[in-house]
Amino acid sequence: MGKLDGKVAFITGVARGQGRAEALALAAEGADIIGIDICGPVATNVAEASTHADLENTALAVKELGRTMVAAEADVRDYAGLKAALDEGVRQLGRLDIVVANAGMWNYGLTETITEEMWDVVQDVNLKGVWHTAKAAIPILKAQGSGGAMVFTTSSMATIGAPNMSPYCAAKHGVSGLVKTIAMELAPHNVRVNSVAPTTVNTKLIHNQPTYALFAPDLAADELTLDNVEPRFATIPLLDVAWVEPEDIAGAVVYLASDDARYVTGLDLRVDAGQILN
Repeated sequence: MGKLDGKVAFITGVARGQGRAEALALAAEGADIIGIDICGPVATNVAEASTHADLENTALAVKELGRTMVAAEADVRDYAGLKAALDEGVRQLGRLDIVVANAGMWNYGLTETITEEMWDVVQDVNLKGVWHTAKAAIPILKAQGSGGAMVFTTSSMATIGAPNMSPYCAAKHGVSGLVKTIAMELAPHNVRVNSVAPTTVNTKLIHNQPTYALFAPDLAADELTLDNVEPRFATIPLLDVAWVEPEDIAGAVVYLASDDARYVTGLDLRVDAGQILN
C-alpha cells in the first residue's frame, strides 16, 4: 500500500531534474501522473533545453514503477495548451488529486542590465506559469469535491535575495504570496496549498557555464569545471553540502501531497540545508 494509491498527480516541467524525481516519487507511492514539459528551448534560460526524449524517459520510468503517465509537450506560458493537456490527462485517468507546479528557469545580470526579455520570460515561466497551472486545476478539484493538494516550487530566494538574480527572486517571492492566497481560497474545499523552497539543486539548471561563471567570476572559461566550482556552491548552505538532490525535493513533495500533511496548508517548506541561516 502506498501513501497515494488511487491518486492522480499533475506535474509541470516533468521531463527531467526535479520534475522527473517528483513524478517517480509520487508514482512509487501509488499515484498515476499527468506530466507536461516544453521539451524545447526557452529564451534567455541558462540551462540546455529539455527534449522529447527526456519526457519519454520519465514516462517509461513511471511505467516501470507500475503506474501510468499521460505525457504531453506543453508550455506553462500557454494557458490554453496547458489546460488542454491537463483536461486530456484527467479524461484518461479519471480524476485529479495532486498538482505540482514545478516548471522553472533563470537568467542572470545586475538589475540595471537585465533586458525586458530577460525579465518577462522569468516572470512568465516562474510566476505566471504557476498561476496558469493553478487556474487550470482549481475548477477540476472543486468539481470533484474530494479535496486535494497543490505544491508549488519556490526557492530559498523566495525568502532572501541574491545579487544578479532580481527577475528570479521577484518571481519566487510572488509564488510564495500566491501560495498563501490560494491556500485561503481553497481551504473551504479541503484543498491544501503549500510550496517547497529548495536551496541549490543538483540539476542542469546549475550545471552550465553561465551559472558556474556567476559563482566563480575570477576563473577563466576553461577553468569553469565542476571540481573548481563545487567549493563555491558549498559556501551557500549552512550544512556541509554543495547542493541537495532532486530526490530530496521530491520527498518533501510527497509529504505535502499525502495525508501525512493533512493539516498543513499555506506553508513554504524549506529544503535548503540551512541556507537562509548562513
